Amino acid sequence: MSTFDLTNQFLIAMPSLEDPNFARTVTYVCAHNEEGAMGIVINRPLGIELGEVLAQMQLESEDREVNTRQVFQGGPVHQDRGFIIHRPTQDWGSTIKVTDQIAVSTSREILAAICQGTGPKDALIALGYAGWGAGQLEREMAENAWLSTPANLEIIFRLPPAARWARAAAELGVDMALLSNDVGHA
Repeated sequence: MSTFDLTNQFLIAMPSLEDPNFARTVTYVCAHNEEGAMGIVINRPLGIELGEVLAQMQLESEDREVNTRQVFQGGPVHQDRGFIIHRPTQDWGSTIKVTDQIAVSTSREILAAICQGTGPKDALIALGYAGWGAGQLEREMAENAWLSTPANLEIIFRLPPAARWARAAAELGVDMALLSNDVGHA
């Protein structure tokens, strides 16, 4: 059984974590219990825009801001499935309410609402997620692969993706440049 619960926390990859799926990432933990954990990486833009994803789903928006919104690589599991981190303004179906301030949905309904301008204003759209089996995340934490800190909605929804890793660590008072194996290198 898990001795600690990392739900609604950020996992901040330590500079020594070389797994290409997670190097220099910030992962929002949606669920963590004795069966394992699920999270969504929030700082890896895929280089595709939401309009491209919507077109594949036969959805469209006239709103340029919606169409040009970045889509993120949420993790290596089920990269063909969409996950939306958002403020829980209403129940969109297929929604996990993590806290009163944040939820995760997988429904087409929420994307349709975003297209129509009636969806949540704050939403991060990702393809795929990160998953850990029972005890796996606890072992990785014990091996110092990750730092953890309470999730910060400003980091998820407002901060540019390239700044999220360092800023999440700074929330703990940690300067990643001082921990990096590559100090002095760009």
